Amino acid sequence: MEWFINLSAAEKTYFIIACIASVFLVVQIVIMLFSLGGGDFDIDDVFDGDVDTDGGLSIFTVKSMTAFFALGGWCGFVSQTFMPQNIWAPILIAFATGTAALFAVAFAMRGIAKLQCSGNIVKGNLVGCTATVYVSVPEGRTGRGKITLTAQGRYMEIDAVTDGERLPVDTTVEICEYSDDFAVVRRK
Repeated sequence: MEWFINLSAAEKTYFIIACIASVFLVVQIVIMLFSLGGGDFDIDDVFDGDVDTDGGLSIFTVKSMTAFFALGGWCGFVSQTFMPQNIWAPILIAFATGTAALFAVAFAMRGIAKLQCSGNIVKGNLVGCTATVYVSVPEGRTGRGKITLTAQGRYMEIDAVTDGERLPVDTTVEICEYSDDFAVVRRK
């Protein structure tokens, strides 16, 4: 503890800011890694409102500000140690590296947000897709069968009807139209 007492006031300030921000940064990383946020909850939502995932850039979030103070504090501490007579150079170095960390985290969170997918099926994109009959489809929309296909990056099983003749199992079909909860198919 004697080394801390021997530090200058500026070094103590940088060190305390860096330590506190680093603890918060580690806590945030642990929460993110183990998903302790509880699903849709995000600590940034509490402070920043809705997270903009449509390409906007939320710069002043809890994560980015924590990175600003952690990296800025450590760089300010190190530069103050190497330049004890100069007060402005460490401040500028701390501010510049903190700002770089702030923007880096903001852009990283923006990139991560763009990777999110709702998983919903876009029904209009299924029209024209080729599928295979899994459970025979009765003729003339008198009942429903099932088809299987891979579309939109996932394997799906969908209820199907046809306007034509009965479609037996393993028949290759094309989706003509997609209604509320079933596809209209025809032999391909």
